[in-house]
Amino acid sequence: MTTKPAIIILSASALAMAARLATELDGEVHGLRKRIGDDAEVTFDDVAAHLVGLFREGRPIVALMAAGAVIRLLAPHLGDKTREPPVIAVAEDGSAVVPLLGGHHGANEMARRIAGLVDGFAAITTVGDIKFGVALDQPPEGWALANPETAKQVMADLVAGASARLEGDAPWLADSALPLSEDGGIALLASDENVNTPVSGLLYRPKRLVLGIGCERGCDPAEVLALAKESLSEAGLSAEAVGLVASIDVKADEAALHHVARHLGCPVRFFDAATLEAEAPRLINPSEIVFSEVGCHGVAEGAALAAVGASGELAAPKRKSRRATCAIGRAPHPFTESDLPGRGRGRLFVVGIGPGSDGWRSPEVSQMVAASTDLVGYSLYLDLLGPLAKGKVRHDFDLGKEEARVRHAMELAGEGRSVALVCSGDAGIYAMATLVFELLDKADGPEGLSDGARRIEIAVSPGISALQAAAARVGAPLGHDFCTISLSDLLTPWEDIKRRVRAAGEGDFVIAFYNPVSKKRRTQLAWARDQLLEHRPASSPVILATNLGREGETIRVVPLGDLNVDDVDMLTVVVVGSSNSSTVATGDGRTWVYTPRGYARKEGTAMTNSFSGDAA
Repeated sequence: MTTKPAIIILSASALAMAARLATELDGEVHGLRKRIGDDAEVTFDDVAAHLVGLFREGRPIVALMAAGAVIRLLAPHLGDKTREPPVIAVAEDGSAVVPLLGGHHGANEMARRIAGLVDGFAAITTVGDIKFGVALDQPPEGWALANPETAKQVMADLVAGASARLEGDAPWLADSALPLSEDGGIALLASDENVNTPVSGLLYRPKRLVLGIGCERGCDPAEVLALAKESLSEAGLSAEAVGLVASIDVKADEAALHHVARHLGCPVRFFDAATLEAEAPRLINPSEIVFSEVGCHGVAEGAALAAVGASGELAAPKRKSRRATCAIGRAPHPFTESDLPGRGRGRLFVVGIGPGSDGWRSPEVSQMVAASTDLVGYSLYLDLLGPLAKGKVRHDFDLGKEEARVRHAMELAGEGRSVALVCSGDAGIYAMATLVFELLDKADGPEGLSDGARRIEIAVSPGISALQAAAARVGAPLGHDFCTISLSDLLTPWEDIKRRVRAAGEGDFVIAFYNPVSKKRRTQLAWARDQLLEHRPASSPVILATNLGREGETIRVVPLGDLNVDDVDMLTVVVVGSSNSSTVATGDGRTWVYTPRGYARKEGTAMTNSFSGDAA
């Protein structure tokens, strides 16, 4: 899920301001389609639905529109203020910047930043921020508040004139305008140790601890989590202060490590054996056995030390369970997302962008593309992403280079990158998802994948297929049983294709033909037409859909008996109706195709299978 701010605009006059804010805030411009056209990175038709959708996703919202309008649209959806994202209203001329929601979740800080960029005024009304320049209930990144339920009262007491004493190292508190004194009545305690929460104060956890973990392949996640908790308890350290889990890179896909990280709410990072071996002089428990197995003298302690760096320390030496080891490191500063050591587990997003238009691309696919560092795909498909591809490293491939395309994407992910493998339609229908898993299945062969590429995280997101798009454009031809058949014999023997066409014809399926023709292959579709005419009427409707969802889209409906191969090209999907498929004309001159779900057999229902020649 992306946390990029969404810059909302409703008119073209706000484009320049929105583009500037998007650049400075690393955000993306979302524009009302009927007024902005395709000039925004993301377009929408319904302002209320789009704003509410972003709000529920937790996306920061910067709306270049009236504050009252934003309030009215979001008011029915307000709930737990501790979970609300920043929502900021900005005047189109930049004169006023109003943080409406999420003031302590970054909205106040973002409003100040925006005001500085556009020479406007940040209308901040949060008392604590105004008086002390700090939000006690929302510590900065890398810090956690152990008792948030007390923060409101503490802030009220400070505003009323009470003073506080700072115990521990917390520069963000020390540098604020809080009334601090050595004998302050309110304790603000910063500690990574298992200490009691102050009776009338706040306890902050600096997320500077790292759990270095080693384990056997397939180790029970419950065992590793129990070991991590025991190690922290024995060392007198707080789990809330853990900011990182670390291990050796050959464990990048080890479920137990990710289980511990999810439980503690922190990332996982990995180091190669050479980096861990460089920490050998600082190890308390070096092991020759471990060295012989993985090339370093210690995984748990080595990973903990590598993560905290030369200025860090080993806070607790290695502890063992039956199949795992755990050590604890302490970094000089809390970990933040922008400054993590080591390498994360590579991610491969296999996405189907549908026919290519923004409106037919799912929000999940857009989020995955936005979260990627690299895009891999056929050049046309990457071009169809438009502004969504901005700032990404493109890896363009020609048609016919499918395996090279997938292998390259997997190897990039194996280097720790987040990669989107971009397909048209649905990624799992005659597309690249299958090849991803085929390469994984053959990874140990002579032309297999690198070790890193075998350990990547994979997510496949669906897209609108050409079959679905064609059906929607023309009505409901898929209302009953249907199948898809590719007529390309590049990877499938023609005899197998013929057998499938015969079976589909005998079974009276609605059939979608993919790859119906090519420059060199012109006879297969004609053979399929003649074969199907043996099993269904010549009047059965056939849908010819070309360039679906893109410029030059054409939809034609012809009778099966009149299907002409010369009317079909490589960008056309052909959908042949069953013997029950019918057409119906509406008053606006359109002809629709539908396939009833057996309702024609119900008593008192009269349906016909006729095809009106006017539909062509």
